[in-house]
Amino acid sequence: MSAAELVVGERVMLIDAKDRRYLITLREGAAFHTHAGIIQHDDLIGTVEGSLVRGSTERSFLVLRPTLSDVVLKMPRGAQVIYPKDLGTILMQADIGPGMRVLEAGVGSGALSMTLLRAGAHITGYEIREDFAQQATKNVHDMLGSDVPYHLQIRDVTLGIDEEDLDRVLLDMPEPWAVVKHAEQALRPGGIFLAYLPTINQTQLLRETLRQHSFGMEETVEILRRTWHIDGRSVRPDHRMVAHTGFLTSARRLVRRVEGD
Repeated sequence: MSAAELVVGERVMLIDAKDRRYLITLREGAAFHTHAGIIQHDDLIGTVEGSLVRGSTERSFLVLRPTLSDVVLKMPRGAQVIYPKDLGTILMQADIGPGMRVLEAGVGSGALSMTLLRAGAHITGYEIREDFAQQATKNVHDMLGSDVPYHLQIRDVTLGIDEEDLDRVLLDMPEPWAVVKHAEQALRPGGIFLAYLPTINQTQLLRETLRQHSFGMEETVEILRRTWHIDGRSVRPDHRMVAHTGFLTSARRLVRRVEGD
């Protein structure tokens, strides 16, 4: 069987003529129902990725293996996910690489976890809600398998961090300034602290707190994503764009903060 052929148990993405996208897992004898018709899983199993398949109403669907971005936007969630445009920036801003020991707090639905694991990091996660932790674990295992270095604990990161000599601390939570003092002790010198926040007032308070501890080289960014409509001579920005979603603030753990920095 060719690697391009779809097999039982795989996740696939169905895309209709209006670019509506459906994420399904292939099972023998199963059927997927849409307003545009019914698609039999057996008609997809063994099909080459990138093919067009027809449903019960003769409407065509493109079938592809989903990208990580597709999965993040379509997977079951308990909490709001971090958007792909921000996930890519986090990888670069936090300089995530293979084998890095990362503490992630506020794992939500597991979107950031999957992104970090795909980059080769080893994740210890703190999550205060057990239902979020269960959903994140399922999403991660469904996407990457159950043997990835991913270990979640039900606990409040504002009460302390047990791990030592961490390479990175990444936070998606309402009050990351309450974790700065713990991250200062848990991170190795030169390690990176990064937090994702929805408002600039929260971000300002975080930046003020970072300046009171052994952190430097602070940076706050916001990522805006605009796609373009290109059809012959009709070239213009699309009417809709993914604009503000959150602010990303990072800082480096120093041996001591330089006065006047």
